Amino acid sequence: MQVPGIPYADLDPLITLGVVAATAVTDAAYVFFNAAVGARHRIRAANWSAVWYLLSAFAVINYTQNALYVLFAAFGSWVGAYASVTWLARGSASGAGRPI
Repeated sequence: MQVPGIPYADLDPLITLGVVAATAVTDAAYVFFNAAVGARHRIRAANWSAVWYLLSAFAVINYTQNALYVLFAAFGSWVGAYASVTWLARGSASGAGRPI
């Protein structure tokens, strides 16, 4: 979608959704990585670290081509962190911890 008079405003809706989704899942992986590190689960932490790195590549590659994608990356990051912390908190509130 081209916005007249605004540089870098040529955004592809599918790429935009991809950046939001990739950063949401990336941030969730980051939260789970930190939870695994805090619990001293080496294999889980290493696995989440690799997932976190691979997912971040999609968003970074796309938003470096157009600076406006950074806004969508930030939104996806917020959604991912909020959703994953909500999921982790729900598991600890019941007393039956969820696997990380």
